[in-house]
Amino acid sequence: MVQTLAASEFQRDLQRELTYDGLRATEAKGNKGGRRPAIPSDKADSVRAAYLEGQFIVSLVRECDVSRGAIRTVVVDLLPVHTPAGPGAPAPELRLSPTCRAGSRTSSAPSTWSLPSAPRSTGE
Repeated sequence: MVQTLAASEFQRDLQRELTYDGLRATEAKGNKGGRRPAIPSDKADSVRAAYLEGQFIVSLVRECDVSRGAIRTVVVDLLPVHTPAGPGAPAPELRLSPTCRAGSRTSSAPSTWSLPSAPRSTGE
């Protein structure tokens, strides 16, 4: 039993060493591990420029045919930082897409909205 455990430990160490050697070899060739970005670096510059010009993330998603996460990954350093506001601090400015505003023709939200006057029942 001890011999079997020692052999499995040796195999695990060998596999770990081979993996690290493979990663170092690919780094030496100029490649890096991991998944390729959804937006190539040459297109990422144009996405960043469009975001800085005021284009919304939603429109960039439709234009590039990628997910919101892919766009956010490209423009992460340009996004506003959300920090907890202390008492008396101004609220952060929100940038809403014109299609998401309440009362717009494409919005399903009512133009006037208020909180319910009574608390919801739990059904107990």
